[in-house]
Amino acid sequence: MTAATHSTLFPQDPHGSPYSAVPSGADAVLEGLDPEQREVATALHGPVCVLAGAGTGKTRAITHRIAYGVRAGILQPSSVLAVTFTNRAAGEMRGRLRQLGASGVQARTFHSAALRQLQYFWPKAVGGSLPRIVDRKIQLVADAAAACRIRLDRGELRDVTGEIEWSKVTQTVPADYAAAAVKAGREAPRDRAEIAQLYSAYEDLKRDRGVIDFEDVLLLTVAILQDQHDVAEAVRAQYQHFVVDEYQDVSPLQQRLLELWLGERDSLCVVGDASQTIYSFTGATPDHLLDFRTRHPGATVVKLVRDYRSTPQVVHLANGLLAQARGRAADHRLELISQRTAGPEPVYTEYTDEPAEAEGAARRIRDLIASGTPASEIAILFRTNAQSEIYEQALADAAVPYQLRGAERFFERPEVKRAIHALRGAARFGGNDALLDDAPDLPSQVRAVLSGDGWTHQPPAGSGAVRERWESLAALANLAQDFAAAKADATLGDLVAELQERAGAQHAPTVQGVTLASLHSAKGLEWDVVFLVGVAEGMMPISYAKTDDQIEEERRLLYVGVTRAREHLALSWSQSRSPGGRPNRRPSRFLDGLRPGSVATAGRRGAAGPGGAGGIERGAQAGAPGEVRRTSRTPARCRVCGRTLSDAGEMKLMRCEDCPSDMDEGLYERLRDWRAVQAERSGQPDFCVFTDKTLMAIAEAVPSTPVELARIPGVRTRKLNRYGADVLAICAGQELETDQDEE
Repeated sequence: MTAATHSTLFPQDPHGSPYSAVPSGADAVLEGLDPEQREVATALHGPVCVLAGAGTGKTRAITHRIAYGVRAGILQPSSVLAVTFTNRAAGEMRGRLRQLGASGVQARTFHSAALRQLQYFWPKAVGGSLPRIVDRKIQLVADAAAACRIRLDRGELRDVTGEIEWSKVTQTVPADYAAAAVKAGREAPRDRAEIAQLYSAYEDLKRDRGVIDFEDVLLLTVAILQDQHDVAEAVRAQYQHFVVDEYQDVSPLQQRLLELWLGERDSLCVVGDASQTIYSFTGATPDHLLDFRTRHPGATVVKLVRDYRSTPQVVHLANGLLAQARGRAADHRLELISQRTAGPEPVYTEYTDEPAEAEGAARRIRDLIASGTPASEIAILFRTNAQSEIYEQALADAAVPYQLRGAERFFERPEVKRAIHALRGAARFGGNDALLDDAPDLPSQVRAVLSGDGWTHQPPAGSGAVRERWESLAALANLAQDFAAAKADATLGDLVAELQERAGAQHAPTVQGVTLASLHSAKGLEWDVVFLVGVAEGMMPISYAKTDDQIEEERRLLYVGVTRAREHLALSWSQSRSPGGRPNRRPSRFLDGLRPGSVATAGRRGAAGPGGAGGIERGAQAGAPGEVRRTSRTPARCRVCGRTLSDAGEMKLMRCEDCPSDMDEGLYERLRDWRAVQAERSGQPDFCVFTDKTLMAIAEAVPSTPVELARIPGVRTRKLNRYGADVLAICAGQELETDQDEE
């Protein structure tokens, strides 16, 4: 398992540091940076927005920016505050800066930076010592529920706690919760009025006990900076330059804190990628990133699109996923260009059932390890944690060591332990248990027992802890059904013995192994080999994703999974859940038009939005008022293999002549027929209307708007005005009137 900043194309020392020695001076800090990274590093004045695609070296760019400013004497180390979202990322940034000769720079999370300021200024601003921060707010929520006479089970406690956290980071007070939750389209775990009541009681309890929570650290810092001018000025005197990483994940509360740190100044550099926004359920929003140019008209915008992590084949799939996306984030997607040599094509595999899918992945992993691939460079990524059990078992059966990231192992989860304990009790004393009277077979007996712990035939609405617990119990129910199918005379005692044996096999300690992780917990990491499993409708996108925004976030989640792979990528799905089940599952709609033999669904295929190309854009002050001037262009590169293109025909296609084409053959033929008619009417050769290469480029991009059509080389303004309507109609599958006279 490797942090997503590693690349064999960047200089590395044996211990993993970016350089073997501290650079000798400011200019040496810039060595090895590509043109766009260098622009980030040297753009030290005014607001800067870095739109950085997956694997493009964003951490490298911003750490070199800080180091170059410090080494050149432009930035004082103590005046720089670099903010990121995890302690691991902050620690990595501090280490890189030390290695670049820029010690003394503060690199912290939002909460860490705010807490430091709060502890320092609290005695002066409020008086006394800072209240104690509660370690686990869930107990306070439980106490609030008891005070309100509302019963919550453990899963509901977690979900209500999550709603309170979301309310606070979106600056929503208890009285406004219900309306705000409806507006945001949140699936509330309880009646919204009840949650608002619990939220209010929770705040009262904190006040009575003199404690604060994690979100209060930010809220109180914001309050002090807003209300006390002298404190705000003291903070601004300390920090004059700000860098914010993963800016697409900023919440409204964090954005407000950042604005107060800045004051009226504009020495700010933000880095992010709207296409990697996958935490909107926590209050994160890419709007601050997408609106940066509106708030800062004079900003320099640098787009990093050179992908140093993944092979052209992996990058091509990643680009294809986003090309069919919709919504605001899709309009600002970045078209990645791989800088690596060609690798194997992604492998797509359909299995008859989930056990076969898990066993297939385990076999391939065992073979990879046998051929020399380290187990630590292999990952299995899935949509939900409940999917882990079948892969834990398959790897254990294949004697492949593994580690589970971001979650407890299946048999260590509290709800699973309780359920097995209940099953063991039912196996011993079931004859006296009325619950089992109407359960004639093993699967129905297990379902009856699990129903006492919260399992129902229908899953609960939405996501959250209640849904996760249900999925774990459903996995046990499915195990029972499969066990009974394989062993017709199996008893409840036999099943309990089987579960204990599985738990023992999966609990073997490992020092190094294959990583099992959900797609959310894989963010920021990368591996040589990635298996994306369960890529089927109902799981990807997840069944409870209903709105367009939720579906698009699911697409971005799959994009994050694809871009974790450096070289080998395998995607799989199963036709049914269990052996002999109905084969009614289909591959994820996100793979339509991308996997072999599939047809593209209606979308934005080939439509590179405003954020698509790499390069640098200067702010409005660089030219006439309101003017945005592109001062640098990346060379034209093949969108398949990444090679620099020089042939005019290849540049029209944006790919090498011999690289695979995803052209719509039928559309190409319709365009050729239409061109022949137009050429005959005008008395000109066919190529004077459009060349073959331009028609091929149109058939590959399938534009749906004049703007998208105009981006295709060979479609100039005159031809767009004359032929654009016809071409777009043909691309949309419309029939043209054959007796239409040329104007």
